[in-house]
Order: sequence, then C-alpha cells, then structure tokens
Amino acid sequence: MGHVYSQYLGDPAVTPDHTKGPTFDPLYGYPGGRKERVMIATLEEMESAQLPLNKRDYCAHLAIDHRACRQRVWPLTYKCAHEKHTYLNCEYADYVLRLKEHERERRLLERAKRKAERAARAAH
Repeated sequence: MGHVYSQYLGDPAVTPDHTKGPTFDPLYGYPGGRKERVMIATLEEMESAQLPLNKRDYCAHLAIDHRACRQRVWPLTYKCAHEKHTYLNCEYADYVLRLKEHERERRLLERAKRKAERAARAAH
C-alpha cells in the first residue's frame, strides 16, 4: 500500500522507516553478494553542469547528457528524444529498485516479528 496507509494505519512494527537506512544486513539472503551501486557522475561534473539537486542521483550522468544535448540543438529539442528516453528509463529502474528494497525491508521486519512471537510462545 501507499506510504501514508502503511505508516499510520498499518502495523508500525513491520513498516520500514523511509528516513533511515536499512536495519538488516544488505547482503543477507544474497549468498553470491550484490553488485554495489556506484555514482558515475562526480560532484564536480554535476556542479559544472548546474544540475538541480533533485536530479543528483544514480542517473545524474544521463541527466547531464540530456541537458547538454538540449543546449546543443536548441530550439529543436525533440532531437534529444533518445537521451531523454535513456534518462527516464534509468529513473524508472532506480524507482523500482527503491520499491524492491522497501518491500524487502518490510518482509524482513515481518519475519523478525514472527520469529519473536514464536520464541515468546515457546518460552511460556
């Protein structure tokens, strides 16, 4: 469900806090490890391109390419459709990854709660 529902109407014990990082080991459940996400654009590149703060994420290098293309072909910005499409696909993939991480955290919290309840029942 949406954030408002899960945060205020759902069970707060199994709702991840979006303002904090993950509470579980990021490698838990990945025996082969995970690929680390790396920023491709540096801070200097983002500042020199005057990239807005809300676009400084893992897709910043594509946003810089798109902005550069728009400046190069102005006023015929429709010629940058490929760069825009690549950037928007990256943003969507990043969004999906964040959703999956949130869902993983929620399921691990539910699992930890079930284990604690099972241990409490076994202790009695």
